Amino acid sequence: MAPLWSEKKVVSKIAGGCTDTLIYEAGSNQAAGRGDRNGTGNRVGTGIRVLKRNMKRNGSRGCVTRKTRFGSRERDWLKGDAQRGCVCLYGGTVDPQPPASGPQASSTLQADLRLVLCSTTTTVEELCAQREVEGLYLQLHGDLLRRLDPSERPLQMVYDYLAAIGYQDPLRVQREAANSDLSCMIRFYSECPVNADQQERTLLTGVFSVRKGKTQLHKWAERQVLLCGTCLIVASVKDSLTGKMHILPLVGGKVEEVKRRQHCLMFSSAGPQAQTYFVNFDTLADYQRWHRQASKVVSQTISLVDLSCYSLEEVPEYLFYSQDLTHLNLRHNFMSLQGPGGLLNLPRFSQLKSLNLSHNRLGVFPESVCEILTLTELNLSCNGMNTVPAQIGNLQSLQTLSLDGNQLSFLPEELGGLAQLSSLGLSFNNFPHIPGVLDRLSGMDKLAMAGNRVETLELGILARMSHLKNIDLRLNGLRWVKSEALEAVKQVTQLDLRDNHLATLDLSSICSLETLHCQRNQLRALTLSGFTLRTLHASSNRLTTVNIYPVPNQLTQMDLSRNLLEYLPDWVCDSRKVEVLDVTHNFLSELPARLLSSLSLRKLLAGNNRLQRLPDLLDHIPLEVLDLQHNKLGELPESLFYKALNLKYLNVSANALETIPPSSHSEESLSTLQELYLTGNKLNENCAALLVGHQNLRVLHIAYNQLLSFPASKLSKLELLEELNLSGNKLKTIPSTVSSCKRLHTLIAHSNHISVFPEILNLPEIKLVDLSCNELTEILLPDSLTATLHELDLTGNCSLLLEHKTLNLFSHITTLKLDQKPAMATGDSLGSSTLWDHGYSEMSGQRNKLCVSVLAVDRFGDSVEAAYGVFDGDRNEEVPRLLQCTMGDVLSEELLHSSVDSVYMSNTFLTSHRKLGMAGQKLGASALLCYIHHEPSELGSYFSLTVANVGSCQAVLCRDGQPLPLSKVFSLEQSTEEMDRVKLSKAIITEDNKVSGVTCCSRLLGCSYLSPWVLPKPWVRTEPLCSQDEFLILGNRALFERVSYQEAVCTVQAVRDPRAAAKKLCTLAQSYGCRDNVGAVVVSLHIGEDSCTCEPPHASTGTEPRGPPPTPLPVSAPPGEQATPSSSSGIASEFNSETSASEVGSEAGSTASDEHPSGPTVRPERRCSLHPAATLCAPAGPGSAGVGGPHPVLFQRQPSCATFSSNQSDNGLDSDDEAPLEGVISNGSKLEVEVDIHCCAFQIRSGPAASPKDHNLDKTRSDYPNGKMRRQNSVVVSATNGCLLAVCGREISDLKKSPSTSSLFGKKLSNGSVVAPEDSHNLIEVALEAPKKKSGYFTAPAQQDPEDQLVVPPSLEHDVREQLRGQSPMVPGPPPPFTPPLHQRPCVGPPPPPCSHAAPAGPRP
Repeated sequence: MAPLWSEKKVVSKIAGGCTDTLIYEAGSNQAAGRGDRNGTGNRVGTGIRVLKRNMKRNGSRGCVTRKTRFGSRERDWLKGDAQRGCVCLYGGTVDPQPPASGPQASSTLQADLRLVLCSTTTTVEELCAQREVEGLYLQLHGDLLRRLDPSERPLQMVYDYLAAIGYQDPLRVQREAANSDLSCMIRFYSECPVNADQQERTLLTGVFSVRKGKTQLHKWAERQVLLCGTCLIVASVKDSLTGKMHILPLVGGKVEEVKRRQHCLMFSSAGPQAQTYFVNFDTLADYQRWHRQASKVVSQTISLVDLSCYSLEEVPEYLFYSQDLTHLNLRHNFMSLQGPGGLLNLPRFSQLKSLNLSHNRLGVFPESVCEILTLTELNLSCNGMNTVPAQIGNLQSLQTLSLDGNQLSFLPEELGGLAQLSSLGLSFNNFPHIPGVLDRLSGMDKLAMAGNRVETLELGILARMSHLKNIDLRLNGLRWVKSEALEAVKQVTQLDLRDNHLATLDLSSICSLETLHCQRNQLRALTLSGFTLRTLHASSNRLTTVNIYPVPNQLTQMDLSRNLLEYLPDWVCDSRKVEVLDVTHNFLSELPARLLSSLSLRKLLAGNNRLQRLPDLLDHIPLEVLDLQHNKLGELPESLFYKALNLKYLNVSANALETIPPSSHSEESLSTLQELYLTGNKLNENCAALLVGHQNLRVLHIAYNQLLSFPASKLSKLELLEELNLSGNKLKTIPSTVSSCKRLHTLIAHSNHISVFPEILNLPEIKLVDLSCNELTEILLPDSLTATLHELDLTGNCSLLLEHKTLNLFSHITTLKLDQKPAMATGDSLGSSTLWDHGYSEMSGQRNKLCVSVLAVDRFGDSVEAAYGVFDGDRNEEVPRLLQCTMGDVLSEELLHSSVDSVYMSNTFLTSHRKLGMAGQKLGASALLCYIHHEPSELGSYFSLTVANVGSCQAVLCRDGQPLPLSKVFSLEQSTEEMDRVKLSKAIITEDNKVSGVTCCSRLLGCSYLSPWVLPKPWVRTEPLCSQDEFLILGNRALFERVSYQEAVCTVQAVRDPRAAAKKLCTLAQSYGCRDNVGAVVVSLHIGEDSCTCEPPHASTGTEPRGPPPTPLPVSAPPGEQATPSSSSGIASEFNSETSASEVGSEAGSTASDEHPSGPTVRPERRCSLHPAATLCAPAGPGSAGVGGPHPVLFQRQPSCATFSSNQSDNGLDSDDEAPLEGVISNGSKLEVEVDIHCCAFQIRSGPAASPKDHNLDKTRSDYPNGKMRRQNSVVVSATNGCLLAVCGREISDLKKSPSTSSLFGKKLSNGSVVAPEDSHNLIEVALEAPKKKSGYFTAPAQQDPEDQLVVPPSLEHDVREQLRGQSPMVPGPPPPFTPPLHQRPCVGPPPPPCSHAAPAGPRP
């Protein structure tokens, strides 16, 4: 690469208290003249421009803004060629240190960031020669560090990485590569960073006072002491490790504190000839460090050393002193062959039995391993090996060999000589057939060959493997299973054929088969031998019958769900030991009487069939679980409950039941029923008397029936009730006897006619109360509330008025959802609400942690656009909240760069993926984003809907009463293309179809450590909207797993209010058995053929690009109009003057623009009678001044859960079980706060100057100095979805005291943003730097706006509150559309056709 600059120039700038230094370096040839920059020269003298900044190691840009990153010459150079770019080079120190003072300050090692301008042809060798360093290190996703080879090209590696995750435009790739946020995904170091924790666990060393033996005959002496592996090593001399070394094995020994001496430990070995050493440490820190590490070693039962995930290139040399070592784990390192601790020296371990070298990028099989003759277990998975050497035959003691995830296609003949080999792993290689050499392995009983290329299975080959019992052939593309001869296969007991392409399967010759997995094939016929069959899994096929002969009398579990069965085979009833039977999602019209009379059946799942009746029970049966949902049952057997006395779970939702059977013949009941789901039937209040006998009932769902009341005397007898769902009935009150249910923690009774608040707030364990969409007018409160209540939903109660005292009493509730009062709209400001409105619902599952977030903006951009999204984190709540806070901003910004739907949507997802920062390294989420807009290519067009998604969130459009799926589910089970891609990249897919056992999704935002198997690139689809489109449904995986597309459409059609429809969808999913988080958004569409008469804009504005706006001016409202912020469906008001809504709202996730437009992409604007004229955002200049004066900024508010758990869930476990995730603030509970979903791309609207009335209001706000407010009982209320979300704000002031966030207070602008739009500042990264606290809010710090503050003395609260009803003191802006009361809201669609839950069309796809 030719030199770019040859002079050395230092420019210092002070920005936010941080020094930025521009350094032009030319290596050793610094005296070269400017004329050399075009010459070739030698490589050492090549000029590489370096931009040096002192920045934190985590890649935050808290001190640096975009416009100070490059000078004009650098930008010109980058624009010259897309193959040029920038590499961010980090130092090796973990934490930045303040520069030393004095003449040596310049030579002090700094933890800095250097931006090195180079090209894609620049090699590591060139960079090292220029920087005078020994080598460069690569870190991916904050994980392991790998030393780069001299020939590797760092910039090309970055470009390849960005292209792999989905970026396509070379110029965009160049710009992304220069973004320091990328360092959370890919980062280069100029030296290997020091990890103190890793050093402690691999090697401890020091010079300490040592005494040998327990007697006083030995004297104390200073010696070099080491703790490495399983041994304590003591040198013979003080300052040298040469000569004789004293080795003390510690496994099974003791390490004890010596109380007579300070900081002294006694180390003892195990056995009758035990030796003892006393070591006296100099400091308490050394003492604790050695005690902690030695205690782990002595507690081991085997001599094991675990050095996995340490980025090691060789093992510590002193580890070879541990000659008792039997198990060595070197997984996930970068082990080399050469070196004192390289793989060539591993045979020095004379007793080594188990060696794990998986995931080491070896490329070749290390032949030196074949010299460790004591090995019984060897793991070389995921190393990219192509061959296995013949020397493998030397390992005669080998019992387990794992070679999964390589590039093997054949095995050497010498492998057949391993007589003791019992388990062989060859999964995810390239074998076209089962290797013939395996016939000679007489001791092998387990063979794993999943994910290869075996298309034909010859049963004769299995017959020749005389000891083979368990074989795994998943994901092979199998098409045929052949049995040429009549030879029986006697030894195979377990066979796994899941996820293949089999059409027929005859395994009758495998006469000893005990377990068969054949799910997700295309089977139409299945024939098995029943002699020893115990477990059969054959779901998701096309079976109409199953032939098993003889009758499988050993069969205990059978899964035939999601097939085409119209009847059950006779042998099912004859089988005498069947305990679990799953026949859901078939076409069964009846169940045999003998089946229900079985004396072995304990669990029967027969939902989603066509059952019209059940046979009567003649005798007592042991049935414990019975699921009959989604059938056509009109009644249940009269004797069900007193013949099935062990029944604990019954689900008969979505049937046509008019009553339920009694619990017993007499008054005394022996029922043990604990969970009863009756949702979606025709039950009335008479059924309540029949529930009394189930006194052990814990969960009762009786939603969406015809209950007019619930008898008080009956409810009082359900004393053990914990969860009660009465939603969707016609209840006017909930009996006061609900107070007898002392264990009740969840009461859901939305969508009724309840007018009196139930007496539940004094229940000792109440946690969640949902009384939304009712007719509440007031709440009578007790003197004190229980501290357990954390969520109260009162939205949809139009007549409910809450006093200030009531809100204060609710201040401790984590999530309080209230209605806002609709304001009368004036003029033509109907906005987009005449075209669409929305409702949403989020319900937590059994984990009591809401991991689903919703984005809903009815007025997005120029107010005739909208954006909606659903984000599902599965078991983490951090990533969904971050996406909720930022994705609207990112979409607005990407619209500035491109008008092509696939481009701006893909880049929105990819940029959001990058902005997740460290939180996205281990955690991830499914994401769905819907954008309603005009097609820019057709100025007079109707609206279009662009949908993009990753993961399992889905969008369904109702068109002409029929569901139209718009998204693609990126799960390995449902996408053949994704399965093939993941297999090709050699990922390990576990038996539950999860990538590395973590996630079943092949595309997610976050989880970057699973790249390249899991990618963030979305599926994008644009669908033109028409007058036949009634509504749009967005939901997460849990919703559509339980509710089919057709049922979801019928459900929404039957409900007039979008919010009530969304709540009904979530309630149905939970009543159908969903135990995970459920989220749903319903968008009602009112787009008719005469809805839009858009015309091309005037020439004065049509050519202006949507650019970043100037610094926002104070927002004012026209005279006579109410000053209100634009919200999704209404205005915001403030019930409490102690904490303003913008204080919390702008703190959580308010993200400024991160990138500037690369070109003047024009998105033409249109006007029509329904769409007010919008002035484009552009910097003031000649010809750009609009009519109407200053432009107020339009932004949206969206609720967000802004306190995040610091735990991670990267292994499929609950995040509460994991270690804290660095950079994420922890908090014990969830707190929903409002968030400003705004961006510079949101359109500015014109408006006249502030009225005198507004000036008086501002003056009133400033009457109280310093803005002092009481915070003990403060409540923040924000507008969203026609409701107000109130949260406790008592800890907001704590954030201002944080040293990492206090510097940003005072910078908040009038639009609610913390940083000016033209500055580049990633607030997510700033928030991630905030110190960890046991209790705190994950907020992007800010301070209040003057417009948002209102401090009122108690004596004037009543008067001011009356004024607030007529005008809002928050952020003035254009008046919102009028939201009619609930009973006057327009219908979502035309009158729905009859849709019965009890008549499914068949199995869901």
